[in-house]
Amino acid sequence: MKTLCGLNRLVAEQKRWLGAALCAALFASWIFGAVPAPQAQSNAQAAAPAAAQDIAGTWQGTLHVPAANRDLRIVNKITKNADGTLKVVFYSIDQSPRGLAATKATFENGTLKYSIDGANVAYEGKMSADGKALTGSFTQGDSIPLNFERATPDTEWPMPEPIKPMAADANPAFEVATIKPSDPNRRGGKGFTFQGRHFVTFNTNMNDLIAFAYGLHPKQIVGAPDWFGTELFDIDGVPDAEGQPSMKQTATMVQKLLADRFKLQFHHDKRELAVYVITVASGGPKLTKTSAGPNDLPGFGFRALGDLTVRNMTMAGFATWMQNGVMDRPVVDQTGLTDRYDFHLLWTPDESQFAQFRGVGAVVPPPTDDAKAPPSLYTAIQEQLGLKMEATKAPDDVIVIDHVEKPSPN
Repeated sequence: MKTLCGLNRLVAEQKRWLGAALCAALFASWIFGAVPAPQAQSNAQAAAPAAAQDIAGTWQGTLHVPAANRDLRIVNKITKNADGTLKVVFYSIDQSPRGLAATKATFENGTLKYSIDGANVAYEGKMSADGKALTGSFTQGDSIPLNFERATPDTEWPMPEPIKPMAADANPAFEVATIKPSDPNRRGGKGFTFQGRHFVTFNTNMNDLIAFAYGLHPKQIVGAPDWFGTELFDIDGVPDAEGQPSMKQTATMVQKLLADRFKLQFHHDKRELAVYVITVASGGPKLTKTSAGPNDLPGFGFRALGDLTVRNMTMAGFATWMQNGVMDRPVVDQTGLTDRYDFHLLWTPDESQFAQFRGVGAVVPPPTDDAKAPPSLYTAIQEQLGLKMEATKAPDDVIVIDHVEKPSPN
């Protein structure tokens, strides 16, 4: 969400995508804030035989996000599978050309319901008597009114063109890149994202950049100066090759930028480190294979600290982003799972977590005795994902800094 942050670029007002591991500011906060429930339908609507009507087609409506004071155009494309079940693909066309396929969808008694489990999204709406409108609400944590109208060829909104992937054999660098100190008054987390052709980071320090480029936890960086963890930078760069780079290609670009602009030089070593190891629990994994397309990028981001949505990500990727954005030590994947998954993970953080975000607006809530509070991370991972995360010691890779310089602002 390139955790970058987000859910196939369906990221919040700040356009955080990448599943941006480093996006503690609210993943796909593209939906937040408590709002009134939709108005009740009239008796005429309730009595209408809407169930007999065909739901298939293109439906479009505008979602008003109160917290961002922003309107997002939403399109649902609904078809029927060969077995008669519904297929719903959800698009937020002002944010991304890519759609999200519903994991479950029904149309019964005139009511459309669908959910996108990997994004913690749900919708429920009632069809009007004439079959031309749906009145309902969109839920992603909180509920927001979202009404749709059935589109015709004359009224359909133009869909954004999908971004083509960069050639697999491309070895990109930044054609041009600016590096500036972050605004000290800016809060709301940190992140990595693409905005059109521009790769953008905000509130990122050297530990974050090395973590993204090389998949390392700050404790795997030896001999770094103090400013690695304190001085924040905003980066804006354009690749020198056409198309959307893969995660690996984006990491390569950042590696080259670190060498060129920060004069980073290092060598590899092996040390015994305190780590967390992720394995499969005794009952087996409780994971859903992704509904994302083969060219879609992964997403990793937070609606709030401890409220994580992961999309199109391997367990190895999940371990990397957990160590980069959440944990206080490296995380090692030993699940043996190789598929990509969509899932939602909800837990109550403790003080050992999210240290990477302190100083940029993130505050870990104090311990609570509320019986309704989500469980600890370790319990949540086992109960919700069928995995285990345990602390241990193991030999792990480290890099030893030989030379580095602060970049000159430009």
